[in-house]
Amino acid sequence: MRFHQPTIDYVARRTTEGKTKREIIQCLKRHVIRDVYHLLRPAPRTAFAAS
Repeated sequence: MRFHQPTIDYVARRTTEGKTKREIIQCLKRHVIRDVYHLLRPAPRTAFAAS
């Protein structure tokens, strides 16, 4: 929240919306978890036709 410019902008936007610092941190955590989940989730398997 101090060094990453997109996060600083996000915090400023959420603050103007009336969110508390705690609520903003919860939103940031959800966003990070969503990104990490998609990175860790295994790729869907494709069915191969038997030759």
